Amino acid sequence: MFPVLFRINGFAIHTYGVFVAIGVLTGIFMARYEARRLDLDDEKVLDLCFYIVLAAIVGSRLFYVATNFSYFISRPLEIFMLWNGGLVFYGGFIGAAIVVIVYLWIYRLPLGKILDIAGLVLPLGHSIGRIGCLCAGCCYGKACEMPWAITFTHPESLAPLNVPLHPTELYHSLTNFLIFLTLFFLRRVKRYDGQIFWLYILFYGMARSVIGIFRGDYRGPAVLGMFSVSQVIGIGSVIVALAMLVILSMRAQKSDQHG
Repeated sequence: MFPVLFRINGFAIHTYGVFVAIGVLTGIFMARYEARRLDLDDEKVLDLCFYIVLAAIVGSRLFYVATNFSYFISRPLEIFMLWNGGLVFYGGFIGAAIVVIVYLWIYRLPLGKILDIAGLVLPLGHSIGRIGCLCAGCCYGKACEMPWAITFTHPESLAPLNVPLHPTELYHSLTNFLIFLTLFFLRRVKRYDGQIFWLYILFYGMARSVIGIFRGDYRGPAVLGMFSVSQVIGIGSVIVALAMLVILSMRAQKSDQHG
């Protein structure tokens, strides 16, 4: 694909970073739009977005480094080379979640509404960022003979060259965008705060677990000899999301009865 967008005086502008930045900015725009629609303090929401971005980058990188520790232990400086790819979504999610909990506790913002904003922002920004993965060649798929297989030929691509591969980057991108569209229309008919967020966790956990079957890149030691760490987290996320949706639905039903 196109790992380097262009060069200026020998300095490379990496396509991966450009798309990640576009995804972040688009997500922030959506967060502010939703904050205003829900009558929340959009300035506080914007500040929260800033902290989330920092925590997500650090968390996603640390997760990647941890699952590829044997590689980075002898190349410590490469830990900081984010333009080469290597950001694991679940690591970023965990980092962002910690920041959100602390921030909401400090500023007393409504948890359910903030989570529902996140449920829209995350799949939208993620879908755009995954295009950067495609350009860089990271998160590549297994070899296949499907008509939609893609072949990387650029010498700086992170994927194996001249081999038809599953376009798992596009699988992730399209799935995330479909999740965003679904939740965007559902948000006006939700029954309770937090519903959009947990539906997002449910849908994404299912998608990540399935798409992981077609991934060909190394993602750390296999769990039970067949699952990647991300797949295990995805399956666990589905279980937790289903439980939370049932619990919150029951609470909302009781509230309606007593209301």
